[in-house]
Amino acid sequence: MTQEYISFKGIILQHGEMNAAYIAFPFSVEETYGKKGQVKIKALFDNKVEYRGSLVRMKSDFHMLGLTQEVRKKLGKSFGEEVSVKIWEDREERTVEIPEDVQAVFEENLPAKEMFDAMSYTHRKEYIRWIVEAKKPETRENRKVKMIAMILAGKKGI
Repeated sequence: MTQEYISFKGIILQHGEMNAAYIAFPFSVEETYGKKGQVKIKALFDNKVEYRGSLVRMKSDFHMLGLTQEVRKKLGKSFGEEVSVKIWEDREERTVEIPEDVQAVFEENLPAKEMFDAMSYTHRKEYIRWIVEAKKPETRENRKVKMIAMILAGKKGI
């Protein structure tokens, strides 16, 4: 880490009734980063699990950092448990690697490719992950077809 980071401890909180978790960011984002809205960050939880995400204000008085199920699983922690956090601003460009077979589908559907390219990093990442995580080849093929239809219908994410 060449950049300065902030360390704090936080409690893993549950978002409503969903299986979604977050940690409240205990500082002013405006004072810390000079921004009012979303801040792209990198984080290190319990000095062992790395994460790229954003500090966001989801209709709340504070910014929060989401904890995916994958991160919680790697930490072996759940709602109500404490986690140590090191956080720093992520200034690297975020790119999504598109597998060759998906690229081929986009080449046949240029309007869908243009719409995909205009989406946020997070939405592009969701679509590609959804396809790549298919366990069976036929599921992967079906998802590629569905993805094109969903993008053309204006659906931003999975």
